Amino acid sequence: MKLLVDEKLPPRLVRDLADLYPDSIHVNSISLGTTPDELIWEYAKSNGFTFLTKDKDFVSLSLAWGAPPKVILLQTGNCATGELLAVLRGNAIRLADFEADTQRSLLILRWPNRQSKRRFQEGL
Repeated sequence: MKLLVDEKLPPRLVRDLADLYPDSIHVNSISLGTTPDELIWEYAKSNGFTFLTKDKDFVSLSLAWGAPPKVILLQTGNCATGELLAVLRGNAIRLADFEADTQRSLLILRWPNRQSKRRFQEGL
């Protein structure tokens, strides 16, 4: 799976997830940072990306148009990059299953519960 990372997410995700998701890129690195959603959608579709976002507008596009591209929505609220990395790495198997599933176009990832987030913040 290669990810197209939305402008509302840190570019560092691409580098820090390169071992799991090689060939991923951030929209800013290809000058799509302020591009309308529909053009980003078309870029992801044409280039075989799964779109990683916090933007619910892409959920609407996914529900209306289906895949490709597939969309991964992060529902983590305001959090540190390390927390986003923990969510994505902790769900690597789910992401692989999602990629292989031809029936699904949308995956929503969130912190499982407040206790898990607190453990992460405490370094447990």
